[in-house]
Amino acid sequence: MKVATQSGRVLPDAGAPALPEVRAHGPVVVRAAALPDAAVGGARAAGELGLTRTEFARAVQLGIVRAGPPAPGGAARYTRAELDRIRSADGFPGALRERVETVAGAQAAGGVLWTSPGRFTRLARCGHITPVGYRINRYRVVVWLYLAAELREFAAREAGMLRGSAPPADRELMAAKADLRPRKWRARHVGLLLRRTADPWERAAVLASVLPEDELREAVPDPADRIVLAALAPPPPYGHPQIPAAAAVALRLLRAQPPDEIHWYRTSLDFALTGARDQSKSTGESGPT
Repeated sequence: MKVATQSGRVLPDAGAPALPEVRAHGPVVVRAAALPDAAVGGARAAGELGLTRTEFARAVQLGIVRAGPPAPGGAARYTRAELDRIRSADGFPGALRERVETVAGAQAAGGVLWTSPGRFTRLARCGHITPVGYRINRYRVVVWLYLAAELREFAAREAGMLRGSAPPADRELMAAKADLRPRKWRARHVGLLLRRTADPWERAAVLASVLPEDELREAVPDPADRIVLAALAPPPPYGHPQIPAAAAVALRLLRAQPPDEIHWYRTSLDFALTGARDQSKSTGESGPT
């Protein structure tokens, strides 16, 4: 490679491959070649994998596609090695699309299971099937999203639940007007976020993000710790509404509600913070390392 000096002299670099020179008014400059392992943004990565933006976001959520180091501004980037790994998998791209395919609502989900919307709703409300996401419709009603592949697996594994009477436990839950869908979705969402990081402060921030504000203040009385957790809090899931009225509905899905669920997240947060504070004592800094 030839390197331009301030005076315009060009010095050879025998240890690097030659790159094209671009001459302009003034000193000679060298046009940088694209690095073979250069990272790309989400839109470019989705296109190279043959996915829509929504499908790609689901693949990232599920850990199928792993993000690399973020860009200087914080935007997610994906390495060439990661994209090559996905493309080299058996059945690409059809198998990848099948893994991220979702259906919305009881009508469509029941169709995948070959059962009625009413039966599907009962199965989901009683916790047998876990949503993978949600959207808020124009009537401000939550529409749950389900992975089509998981529904097909459920149909093959639990064929007996798709016909006949509901089991006693389900009848009790329905009589109590229970709906486990939000809780099951939160557990899944938190679990997927925790899988993305081993840093104790980032893990604590994931757990803190699920607690209502008053519970978080009680669990973390130190304002400095709460500032760190807030700075590291994960963003809302892809597709979270921006319209205030719909966002208010969706926000309720992000927070733990039943007392036993809140207790579980508080206990988990206490444990995570112990590890995070121990790390801070050893490094002298609060926050991820």
